[in-house]
Amino acid sequence: MIVTHLEMRAAQLRNAPLPSGLEFTPLPRDLDVYRGIFNRVGQEWLWYARAQLDDAALRQIIQDPRVKLFTLRKDGIPEALLELDFRVENSCELSYFGLSAALIGSGAGSYLMDQAITQAFDAGIERFHLHTCTIDSPQAFSFYRRSGFTPIRQQVEISDDPRLLGILPPEAAPNVPIFEG
Repeated sequence: MIVTHLEMRAAQLRNAPLPSGLEFTPLPRDLDVYRGIFNRVGQEWLWYARAQLDDAALRQIIQDPRVKLFTLRKDGIPEALLELDFRVENSCELSYFGLSAALIGSGAGSYLMDQAITQAFDAGIERFHLHTCTIDSPQAFSFYRRSGFTPIRQQVEISDDPRLLGILPPEAAPNVPIFEG
């Protein structure tokens, strides 16, 4: 996959409204809750980095006070994942950003990005950054550009298919073909 790194040096908000029926809230720092929303949002795009972590390693990340977790709730159910990592001084990484299928196309992404930008720059950072790749949603790169992020670097990353390794189920990411040597 081709990985593109993007950054933002000053807050750029769209002032997107919160779609009706949604609530922006912190995500509990609970392994089951986190794994549930991570899988619901990310399996379609082969998100697997957190899925391959054991409980102790994942707990160490999500319970670190410098990592902020948020969601959009619909009918009380988490339907989005926003993970902000402040563990590097003067910087915030948008580690994970995604919506479940229930929210795609509702305007929730623009609202959630405004919240991400606000949370990041309210902490006094100098740099807000993320990376996306060619197996992510086809809309991801252009969405990040419209949100004010600037591409700064690309790299090629090679890894084994997490479905073949048993990290994700075979039906994950039906848009990405499985190549079984």
